[in-house]
Amino acid sequence: MAQDANATIKKLIEALSNHDDFSRVEARKALESMGRKAVPFLVAALKDPDYLRRWEAAKALGEIRDPKAAPALVMVLEDEEFDIRWLAARGLIEMNVKGLKPLFRALIEHADSGSLREGAHHVLHDLAKGELRKYLAPVLIALEDMDSAVQVPIAASHALEALTKAKILKIFH
Repeated sequence: MAQDANATIKKLIEALSNHDDFSRVEARKALESMGRKAVPFLVAALKDPDYLRRWEAAKALGEIRDPKAAPALVMVLEDEEFDIRWLAARGLIEMNVKGLKPLFRALIEHADSGSLREGAHHVLHDLAKGELRKYLAPVLIALEDMDSAVQVPIAASHALEALTKAKILKIFH
């Protein structure tokens, strides 16, 4: 049974690069309806050289909202294609706090990446509302600083520590 499901998912992943819009969207919607079962296959598709497959995989992962996909979506914030990076950011926004830990870890380790900083800004700007604002605002300020590659890892580290201490990130990887 699981083998049949995996074969179906693989077929749908292949269809994500179909140039027929209807077929491609139908395949993505079918994968979205499978939810978490499709996540590992969609995460793998994010690394595919085919633009359409990466685009559809990022879109599907954003709709599924499984926190296990957050590290992969963070990685995609550095994709060569702007619209795929944008979809990855939207997916992280949909995950809300569940996507913050991998995002902050990436900012701590790879703050020299301009596209990562740009995508992180998009995510944090959208999430910096209510109680989260006090934790995220310092990172946003660092991201907007002229010396952001130096300031961001420090701010991200402090935010990660504060969110963990406040038990906002307690149950997420």
